[in-house]
Amino acid sequence: MEHNIYIYILVMALVTYGIRMLPLTLIRKQIRHKTIRSFLFYVPYVTLAVMTFPAILTATDSVWSAVLGLLAAIFLAYRGKSLFQIACGACAVVWISEVIIFM
Repeated sequence: MEHNIYIYILVMALVTYGIRMLPLTLIRKQIRHKTIRSFLFYVPYVTLAVMTFPAILTATDSVWSAVLGLLAAIFLAYRGKSLFQIACGACAVVWISEVIIFM
């Protein structure tokens, strides 16, 4: 079976463009339905989380150090720390666990 990469690229471009174009052309009025508005509000956050979570778990040599870094980041975020403090804290936990614990 011969695969043509240009067909794949064309389909991907049409799907990506269609997702962005259809709401602009089909929906002219303001959306008033509470559930739909809530769904559309959280779509970017869910998309970012879905793309980020696997990268977090595969970014280190050990999955366990990645999990420790993720837990540290969640804890720091829950405590209300800034994004810079969360990133530094998670990196420090991953580094310590990679160097000391999982040698």
